[in-house]
Amino acid sequence: MRSRLRAAREAVNRAPEPPAEDDAQLFRDAIGRVRPLKDSTPPPSAERPAPEPLQARLDEARVVDELLTHPIDAMVEGGDEIAYLKPGQQHRLLQRLRRGQFSVRAEIDLHDMTSAVAREAIRQFLDECRRKDELCVRIVHGKGLRSKAQGPVLKQLTDTLLRRRADVLAFTSARPVQGGTGAVIVLLQGR
Repeated sequence: MRSRLRAAREAVNRAPEPPAEDDAQLFRDAIGRVRPLKDSTPPPSAERPAPEPLQARLDEARVVDELLTHPIDAMVEGGDEIAYLKPGQQHRLLQRLRRGQFSVRAEIDLHDMTSAVAREAIRQFLDECRRKDELCVRIVHGKGLRSKAQGPVLKQLTDTLLRRRADVLAFTSARPVQGGTGAVIVLLQGR
């Protein structure tokens, strides 16, 4: 042990050797003797995750934002009933929906949500309902009584979003016992 300490002290106190002129030689001197490694194949690369269509989602959100700031449809007032029937569907389907002949399988309440949060909540809710085959749902958007001059924001948002979804066959304002003009009953297309 003492001989190692003494050797270490002598090495520290010894004058440094002048550096080699060639950097490569300097590196080899510092490393010392080496043994070459056996040839090996590179490790297999991990599977890449599936690409996420982020740009498509951003484009969709931008289009919806433009439609909401410049709505094509007439403005919806607080007490107005809203209704929609997808082109190509029989008018009887909308009549049956208005009469409550479909059983509501799920619902979402949008009260106290901002329009951005409500937009995403509606999208996720409808996608989940289709996955679970819950094809008749209720969306409670409220009547917009506390809305200012722009009218019922969530009601207009719900109307606009539902009209633009390809999987919505029909929707109508709910019957009075189900929320009246503060809610909408939606019929979705099956998978």
